[in-house]
Amino acid sequence: MPGTVLVTGANGFLGRHLVAELRQRGHQVRALLRPGTTPPFPAEWAVEYRQADLTQPTTLAGAADGCAAIIHAAALAQVNPARNPAVWAVNLGGTQAVLRLARAAGVARLVYVGTANVFGFGSLARPGDETYPYAGQRYGLDYMDSKRAATDLVLRAVAQEHLPAVLVHPTFMLGPQDAKPTSNALLLELYRGRLPGYPPGGKNYVHVRDVAVATVNALSQGRVGESYILGNENLSYQAAFQLMAQVLQVPPPRWPLPAGLALLYGKICDAKARLTGQPAQLNAAMAAVANDGHYFNPAKARSELALLQTPIEQAVAEALAWFKTHQYV
Repeated sequence: MPGTVLVTGANGFLGRHLVAELRQRGHQVRALLRPGTTPPFPAEWAVEYRQADLTQPTTLAGAADGCAAIIHAAALAQVNPARNPAVWAVNLGGTQAVLRLARAAGVARLVYVGTANVFGFGSLARPGDETYPYAGQRYGLDYMDSKRAATDLVLRAVAQEHLPAVLVHPTFMLGPQDAKPTSNALLLELYRGRLPGYPPGGKNYVHVRDVAVATVNALSQGRVGESYILGNENLSYQAAFQLMAQVLQVPPPRWPLPAGLALLYGKICDAKARLTGQPAQLNAAMAAVANDGHYFNPAKARSELALLQTPIEQAVAEALAWFKTHQYV
């Protein structure tokens, strides 16, 4: 697809890989950054920058003018505290703003980046897919609930307004260039010996670059109105931590954390947060998530979006190398 692609959340973990992938394929990129953000990409990439706040629609005026497509990757993936109006403002309100941009600019394709957690999760033997109904409401997490609401908003725009949108839903991403850090903070905690045990649940892991490739593929591949889970390996936390520890060359967590104990600790943390007015290390919702197995089947994306399946060991190794180069460890 020729023409300029607007990328929201361009300075984020996935956003950096999206811009790199787009430039590698010869696309012109307009990167939408929060006000005050330093332009992060090399000058030779000739990335065009727009500073805007997704929660302030007036700052977005004309941001997509002249663009052939939009990749909406911006989100607030905060789970602590579990309830936070800012999460809704960014994830749902920001998506509403981007839909207005897409309509005004008449783009040929909008790719919305959601999360696999807007679908129901299965077991290791029968992982969930895009047909499984949302199950995350049980946790009371504004992040999951807001992303489900934003997904429904995009689907309604497709059905009622014929918006040419494709929806991609990554699982837990690992890999280099996680500057904040976000999901790769798990690796840093493990590397520093701060994870004494492992909860009973698990999740699906994927290399962030594989997600970027499939997301850019969605500009010209995939079916309008369809959702695609972008994932790779389903691993229990015990198996995942053992794999990660081996690559990081550190001891793995030794002790299983009983589900009931994890929930009790989460509730204690909630009580502490209410008393102090500050988020604690954990909350009951996070503990409940860790107790469950969030396993997904990415077969549809492999078939229709050419989703790559880079070994998770490689994602961990590349993340560690990047952290060392940038003096995080």
